[in-house]
Parts: sequence; C-alpha cells; structure tokens
Amino acid sequence: MSDVDTLDHVSRVEAGDAGTVEIGLVGEAQMGQLFSIFSDVVARGDGFPQQPPLTRSVFEDVWASPVTLVAGAMRQGELVGAYYLKPNLPGMGSHIANAGYVVDRRYRGRGLGRLLVEDSIGRAPLAGFDAIQFNFVFGDNPARALYEDLGWQVVGKVPDGIAPGRDAIIYWRAVP
Repeated sequence: MSDVDTLDHVSRVEAGDAGTVEIGLVGEAQMGQLFSIFSDVVARGDGFPQQPPLTRSVFEDVWASPVTLVAGAMRQGELVGAYYLKPNLPGMGSHIANAGYVVDRRYRGRGLGRLLVEDSIGRAPLAGFDAIQFNFVFGDNPARALYEDLGWQVVGKVPDGIAPGRDAIIYWRAVP
C-alpha cells in the first residue's frame, strides 16, 4: 500500500516496465494532458459514462469541480495516469469519497493502475474520507479484479446500466 503521509506528498515508485513514476497532486499545468487521456477513455468506451466527444466543460465537471484532489503519475515529465477523490454525496454522505481513475492506454497493463489506486487509499483519510465508493464501474472493466484484490466489495449492481447486456457495478471499501 501507499506510504502517503500528507496530501501533497510525492512518491517515486517503480512501475514495472513503465519505469520510475512520481505520484503526487496534479496541477493546472497537467490538466491538458489529463483531458487528452480522459477524452481517449471516453471515446473508446473503456470507462466512465460520459458520451463522446468529450467537451472541456464535461471534463471539468468530472475532474475539476467539485473535486477534493486530483493526483497523478508522471513519467519523464508526462502525465501517464491520474485519479480524483471527491465527496460521493453532499452533507451526510460527504465522508465517503467517490474516485475515478484513468491510465493512458499506452501504459496500461504495467501496474500504474494499481499504484494509483493504492495511492488513493493512502490519501483518502488525509482528505477527510473514511471510505471510497465507485458508483458506476462497467461490469466488463478489467480493473474490477484489481479493485476486489485491494478490498473493494460489490454493494450493488445496475442491470444494463451501461447498455443492454453491460451492467454497472457499485463498489465500496473502508480506508485506514
């Protein structure tokens, strides 16, 4: 698991054949790169329920406001993956984070997703969250095995939630 000790902590970690990456908070300078990665994910139907083509406004609704933090993996000055944490719901539900993850498709299958998810588990309590919930994981998303390996539990299923024959899964887990 991640050894994050402050919200603005930067970790240098080995990501298998992707080499060394630095995981830390994403700044305004990286938001253009993040928009490109997210646009590709949406356009390919790999995850997230937004419809292509992705607009900057829709991107900002997901990744900028209201968002508690955006962290990412940088490799040689390039953003190669990121995640956000934000309150799942306002008020009484705000202690549970909602999270979303993206990895540049050129770097998938190299362990970056695991590093980002582990980092989010470490940062979530520092941001005031005691759990993380995913509201709409595509039933055929290969990341489901990773989530379950890291302790997420299926707490719901929306039959045909994505499209006919493609369910949406709801996951939850407590954070330390």
